[in-house]
Amino acid sequence: MQDILILCLVSFCAGFIDAIVGGGGLLQTPAMLIILPQYPVATIFGTTKIPSLSGTALAAWKYSRRVKINWKVLLPIVLIAFFGSLLGAYCISMLDSTWIKPIILVILIAVAIYTYTKKDFGLQSLKEFSFYKELFIGLGFGLVIGFYDGLIGPGTGTFLVLAFISLMGNDFISASANAKYVNVATNIAAMIYFGSTGHILYQFAIPMAILNLSGSYLGTHLALLKGNKFVRVFFLIVVAGTILRFAYDVFLK
Repeated sequence: MQDILILCLVSFCAGFIDAIVGGGGLLQTPAMLIILPQYPVATIFGTTKIPSLSGTALAAWKYSRRVKINWKVLLPIVLIAFFGSLLGAYCISMLDSTWIKPIILVILIAVAIYTYTKKDFGLQSLKEFSFYKELFIGLGFGLVIGFYDGLIGPGTGTFLVLAFISLMGNDFISASANAKYVNVATNIAAMIYFGSTGHILYQFAIPMAILNLSGSYLGTHLALLKGNKFVRVFFLIVVAGTILRFAYDVFLK
């Protein structure tokens, strides 16, 4: 019971962070690995997908009521991210993910520096692309980030927000809204695979999902209330936390 209570508190915080700018998995996954060391990594990853899905789905619904969604572009990205996540979840037991982390660390440091120095980054929509160019770009990062979510997971929402801003010219609020729908698909795909292979601990996943929903509701409300400048600051904080996490994995773990 004590383990469940601690994980529920962590899941609430993860839902709050995830709803604003992604990155809730940076809290949730390490907490489960520490508190439940007796279970395989695949089981931990599978269990986190249910609370992550619940909070992300609620955030997607709340954002959609305030943000215009271009479904013609977004739906194909959602679909390819779904299959990318399935592939990543399948490969988790066969690939060594440690070589990916140093690359991600370098990218995140560059993102943090760029976001901090470029004060207007993500504060307004900047780019106008043709439908086919948007689709081509979206399918590319949808497949890559979807695969990453199935394979590793933590930070997926943050990477999606970054991709929608830097590659498709969204502002922070629109990027967060679009990212949530893609993240819902990747979570469902990974959950299907892990569930079918018996890698979900429902006694932990269900109560965590309830608290993740509560955190997500609060986070989405705050993001929509405060706007792009608030989300930009929050994004920098989450990216800094992500850098520390990956630096620990690369250099110390």
